[in-house]
Amino acid sequence: MTEEDVQHFKIIFLGDQYVGKSSILNRFYQDKFEQDYQATIGLDFHSKNVEIKGTTIRLLLYDTAGQEKFKSLIPMYIRDANIIIVVYDITNKDSFTHTEHWVNETKDLKREDAIFVLVGNKTDLDDTRAVSHKEAEDFASEKGFLFHEVSAKTGEEVQELFTSIIFPEMARKFNIGEEEEAKNEQEGENKNNVKLNANIDGPKKKGGCCGGGKNKAPKIENPKPDEAEEHN
Repeated sequence: MTEEDVQHFKIIFLGDQYVGKSSILNRFYQDKFEQDYQATIGLDFHSKNVEIKGTTIRLLLYDTAGQEKFKSLIPMYIRDANIIIVVYDITNKDSFTHTEHWVNETKDLKREDAIFVLVGNKTDLDDTRAVSHKEAEDFASEKGFLFHEVSAKTGEEVQELFTSIIFPEMARKFNIGEEEEAKNEQEGENKNNVKLNANIDGPKKKGGCCGGGKNKAPKIENPKPDEAEEHN
């Protein structure tokens, strides 16, 4: 497969400042966490090739700044995003309340088939949780969003967010891997046909045309009494 054949899918991260958007992206992108991560200025970009159902695709990962002064830049990146991930901090109630605002930011700009994902970060601080799992799950269900909680710091559930939640939905919605599945099915059918033909032909028989064992010697009968006298 050439570079031109690889499908590109755009993922954009939205949410308040300090909720951990950059940390989640960095943990997924290169499995690293930086304790003193600097705030994103404007926008940050990464790309990563992944495989979904036997098909290689390229993810274009856009990390947006949460500061008010950079919000004017966001609309231009939302328009053609395939996946929109809205992140909040489970220990910060305001960051969860503001997810409604971030969703509204995309209302008139997003693609019709865009996938929305609500992500609660910092589950490693569960003792100071301010947003219950059920409250966030209910909100996501009401909006028709996917939902998952992670810890970018420990790495818990970050890879699963993509492999178990986002990628299957991408495969379903964007028909990823259908050609590969059809190819595998065809190869399976061809193999079955070869086996079927072999069974129909059957094994070759041994020992001549009429029997299945060794050739039998002809039976020799003893001469009749009269015949025996004539010979004497």
